[in-house]
Amino acid sequence: MKTVLTNARLATMAPDRPGLGVIESGRVVIEDGRIVAVGEAREVAIHGGAEMIDCEGRWVTPGLVDCHTHLVHAGNRAKEFEMRLAGASYEEIARAGGGIVSSVRQVREASEAELVSQTLPRLDALIAEGVTTVEVKSGYGLTVEDELKMLRAARQLTDKRQVSITTTYLGAHATPADYKGRNRDFIEDVVLPGLKAAQAQGLVDAVDGFCEGIAFSPDEMRLVFDVAKSLGLPVKLHADQLSNLRGAALAAEYHGLSADHLEYTDEDGASAMTRAGTVAVLLPGAYYFIRETKKPPIELFRKHGTAMALATDCNPGTSPLTSLLLTMNMAATLFHMTVEECLLGIIRNAARALGRLDTIGTIEVGKQADLAIWSVESPAELVYRIGFNPLHQRIWNGHITKGILS
Repeated sequence: MKTVLTNARLATMAPDRPGLGVIESGRVVIEDGRIVAVGEAREVAIHGGAEMIDCEGRWVTPGLVDCHTHLVHAGNRAKEFEMRLAGASYEEIARAGGGIVSSVRQVREASEAELVSQTLPRLDALIAEGVTTVEVKSGYGLTVEDELKMLRAARQLTDKRQVSITTTYLGAHATPADYKGRNRDFIEDVVLPGLKAAQAQGLVDAVDGFCEGIAFSPDEMRLVFDVAKSLGLPVKLHADQLSNLRGAALAAEYHGLSADHLEYTDEDGASAMTRAGTVAVLLPGAYYFIRETKKPPIELFRKHGTAMALATDCNPGTSPLTSLLLTMNMAATLFHMTVEECLLGIIRNAARALGRLDTIGTIEVGKQADLAIWSVESPAELVYRIGFNPLHQRIWNGHITKGILS
């Protein structure tokens, strides 16, 4: 059975069309979960029976893609947020049991089922805004079994909701207290065995790490990336968020899918990313939440033609954000990105940052039928509005959904 969207204004995001790839009077034909025809309505013939959906002039985009999240976690860190507002320092919060130590403790105490149940409301918030693909990282377990538990919980999400999940192993996120000052021992004892186990169990799609003075050095990350490469897994990197350790260039050296954060990336890093095809994933939610003042080098990325993506970075400590629509507004307001850059950033470039552009991220023949239908007069409204969700219908893998739980 075919499904046909007609009377639609399409923002196809197709790279062979300028800008957002607009087709003003468009038609999309879906069959077996795939797009089998797309174009001007007068040019797309319909053969055989089909379910016709009249979009009534609404805009249709590819489904949104959140390409950087820590969606699976337990509990929250609202208390330390309150402490910070009252003037508490990072050290004071840490002494009170806050910071990443708090998240690690709560993840270790939670069962796999509890992790899934606590994650679903956050996932539902994304789905309700037209998100069809979400990346989920581990990184709050910091033992082999707890990292695997997080990845198993992430995989289970696809059994509960109509959404695509890609999983990222982030064992090199932080060093636990019992390995303080012994990063390499932690990598050898926990990170690498966990990575190999995750790959053997089919739990991981990519490998990430936090390359920063408070986390892991470039040489330490190379130990992880070399093993990832030997296992045939693509890499990405939390890079240059607090200082310039040339993390962006390191990600590019390994032809990484993405380098993320990037506030302190320099011109050499931007140039290296472009040459390697590594996407710059910008995270305005974290920038806003921790009151950062150093903006990522948008002009350098424009100058060198570096693909820019946007994501929520949903996590309990520095970006408790579950809205890609708000993420776009933040990027436009705080980073001075254009409407086109923002929309491409949460769709086509986000798909590219996950290595999924061959199957999602544009409205083109052969792609998975992941679409969002919007009650807006212009795509700019998706970036402009704050706290307003104009989603009319969401389509995932050809399945038409309306409700959050669909």
